[in-house]
Amino acid sequence: MGDVLAPWRVRVAPHLVDLTAPVAVACSGGCDSVALLALAVDAALAPIAVHVDHGLRAGSHAEADVVAEVAHVLGAGFVAARVDVPDGPNLEARARTARYAALDAARLDAGAAHVLVAHTADDQAETVLLNVLRGAAADGLAGMARRNGTVVRPLLDLRRADTRAICDELGLTTVSDPMNDDARFRRVAIRREVLPLLARLAERDLVPVLARQADILRAESEYLDAVATAAWPDADPPTTAALLALAPVVARRALRAWLGHPRPSVAELERVLRVVSGDARRAELSGGRVVGRARGRLSLTR
Repeated sequence: MGDVLAPWRVRVAPHLVDLTAPVAVACSGGCDSVALLALAVDAALAPIAVHVDHGLRAGSHAEADVVAEVAHVLGAGFVAARVDVPDGPNLEARARTARYAALDAARLDAGAAHVLVAHTADDQAETVLLNVLRGAAADGLAGMARRNGTVVRPLLDLRRADTRAICDELGLTTVSDPMNDDARFRRVAIRREVLPLLARLAERDLVPVLARQADILRAESEYLDAVATAAWPDADPPTTAALLALAPVVARRALRAWLGHPRPSVAELERVLRVVSGDARRAELSGGRVVGRARGRLSLTR
């Protein structure tokens, strides 16, 4: 595969160079994830392809067979996982949560330090626009991090056209998820309708522009997070006086770091700040969390 992958290896290698074998690779069977699997094999990372079946459509389990065959051809390991995602609101978000839980379980079973996922620059651009629609703060406009704990995204400098080219050059069989063509899902609508419209208005390809802006905002966001973490909390439990002494932009980030995951929304942060200022006694947040105040100190309970 060496000569075939040479044009892409140089763009991906910097994001793989310090990883240790083995790695788990999230592999749906689409071009993006199959290309990532091939690049991980090429980098001698002893990858294990992990196919997660969400059970959301008939016949989805058969795609695991395609991934297993591709893994065999490439000389990679293979694991199949099944998760249950019942019907209801926020289907995409709940499926994503279940998928990442299954991927992390497979990572641990394989003794791997990292899970590789195949998000490309196109995915990054779509994520930025999705977060604009959600009213996300700078964190959201920074898109997806190249690394987030054990999750690594080595393909953020590649386009979907690149991953298709890799699979074509290697003659690898891939699958197409019909949900990727279903415009009822917001991401699909952005991919097929919003981004092309914006590109026509701007008279240029906006994917590199949005991806570059995400990189810039992420660097700035990470710097501010470091500043906020160093500035507060000053004790355990933390004092409200120390938080109120910070600049508002730093105070919000300090609160985000203290509250942890799931990341609080802008509205939730405002409710917590009312508790900090003494205008409210408590604030209820997602994840069953409650922030209270007593004797000038904050408490976080679940």
